[in-house]
Amino acid sequence: MTHPVVAHTRTELAAARPGMLAPVAVVMTMGALHAGHVRLIEVARERAESVLVTIFVNPLQFGAGEDLDRYPRTLDADLAICRQQGVEVVFAPAVDDMYPPGEAVVARYAGELGERLEGAVRPGHFDGVLTVVGLLLELTRPDFAFFGEKDAQQLALIRRMVADAGFPVEIVGVPTVREPDGLAMSSRNRYLEPKQREAALVISRALRAAAAAAPKGGPAAVTEAEQVLAQQPELSVDYVAAVDDDTWQEPSAQTRSMRILVAGRIGSTRLIDNVSVDLGTRDAG
Repeated sequence: MTHPVVAHTRTELAAARPGMLAPVAVVMTMGALHAGHVRLIEVARERAESVLVTIFVNPLQFGAGEDLDRYPRTLDADLAICRQQGVEVVFAPAVDDMYPPGEAVVARYAGELGERLEGAVRPGHFDGVLTVVGLLLELTRPDFAFFGEKDAQQLALIRRMVADAGFPVEIVGVPTVREPDGLAMSSRNRYLEPKQREAALVISRALRAAAAAAPKGGPAAVTEAEQVLAQQPELSVDYVAAVDDDTWQEPSAQTRSMRILVAGRIGSTRLIDNVSVDLGTRDAG
C-alpha cells in the first residue's frame, strides 16, 4: 500500500481507518506544514503504531476580517511531507464534507476561558476550534491526539473539552519548535517580510526576559515582557499575560508552573507565542 492514503471525504476516511494498526495517533493541522508539524508527527510516531494527519482550514475559527481567504493552502507540499514522515492516512476534506449543508454539527462552546486572552481578541475563535476538533475526534477515533504548546490556550481548552465530553483519547502537548534565532514556527511566518521577521524576534526575547523574572511573580514577569516589547515599535501588542499553567487563573503563591503569553501584530500578520516556567514548590511567604 502506498502511503499516505489520502481521504478527501468522510466515506473515504471510514474506508481507510480500519486498516490502521493500533494505537492510532492523530495530528490535526490546517496545512502549510512546517518543521513544527513534522515534530508533532515524529512525537506521534514514538507513541503510536499508525499516524493520521488531518489537513483542513476550518472557517469556523476565523472571524470577520481575518485571514481565511489568504491562509496558505499547500496540499501537494503537505502530502510530500507526510509521505516523507511515513504517515499512514491523510484526511483532507472540503468544507462541505466537514459541514454538510443542511446537516447538524455538534457545536461546542469554550466557556469563560475561551473568552479571555485569544478569545477576547478573536471572539468565537475557540468555539470554532473545539467544534472542529470534536468532530475530527469522532471521525478519526484516535488513541492519542498531538497538539503544539505554541497554541497553549487552545491546548488547555481541548483538554477540558475531551475530559467533559468523555472522548476516549489522550491529548498530548508537544513543546514549541523554534527557528535557530528563537522565532516560534508558524504557518503565518511566511507572510513576514525580512525586516518584519527581524522585528518579530522581539517576542521571543520578551518571553526569555519574562521567564527570568517569573520567580518574582506574575506581575514582574509581565512588566519585564512589556518593557522588552516596547523597544520594537513595529509590533502592535494585543496582550501580555501570566497565568497558572494548571488553572489558567492569575498566578498565586501556590503556582508551580507559570505560563507567560504574548500576542500581537507586525504589519497585517498576527503572531502568538508563550513560555512555561517551572517554579517548583513555593511558600506563601
